[in-house]
Amino acid sequence: MRRWGVTLIELLVVIAIVAILAALLFPVLAQARESARQSVCSQHLRQIGQAFWLYLQDYDERMPDRRDLKLALGYRPWSGWPPSDPRCGWAGLVLEPYMRDWALWSCPSVAGSRLGEMVSVVQTIDPTRRTRYWMWRFDRVEDPVPPDNFWGKTPEQAVADLQANPSSFYARPEGVSDVELTVDPYFPRTIPTVAPELRGLAVHRGGRNRLFLDGHIRWLRDIRTGS
Repeated sequence: MRRWGVTLIELLVVIAIVAILAALLFPVLAQARESARQSVCSQHLRQIGQAFWLYLQDYDERMPDRRDLKLALGYRPWSGWPPSDPRCGWAGLVLEPYMRDWALWSCPSVAGSRLGEMVSVVQTIDPTRRTRYWMWRFDRVEDPVPPDNFWGKTPEQAVADLQANPSSFYARPEGVSDVELTVDPYFPRTIPTVAPELRGLAVHRGGRNRLFLDGHIRWLRDIRTGS
């Protein structure tokens, strides 16, 4: 009887083919996984927006003024980036009656990552409750409320204050659909105060998800982040 076998050369050829296929498929699979996480992140932000609007309906269309809670959780303006403290642990507590799943306060791409454990990103209330999004319009605690902060304001007043106080940090809004409420953390490579090891670091490669004051989600491509 003739005996069939595999030569060493044939085995090496098969291994080489498998390695080439893996090298070709790995970036595609990684991109697909990140795209899925980005989609889940946008759904998290959408639910935060819905909870925020439920709060507005219950409190005469006024946004929360919980500067006291922000201070109690550890208000910490940063000397580098971000230049203030946009962490939103206070919002997680204020909106808890409307959304009790604290996993919604962290993008799946940031939880467990290097970025997700940075003190300028994560705000921990207890081991089961933490937030990892930023809210730039609730990042300061001065009294009176700064024009670019929204503590205790109606959405219309917030828009009017931004319109009356133009800044190079944001475009002049025409309405609530132009006003950002919540965003993924990011560290632009063009900001000199960003530590060299953090420049370009972001939750998602090349951009970020943004929740706007009217509740819609928009992806912003940002060449200052990612690679």
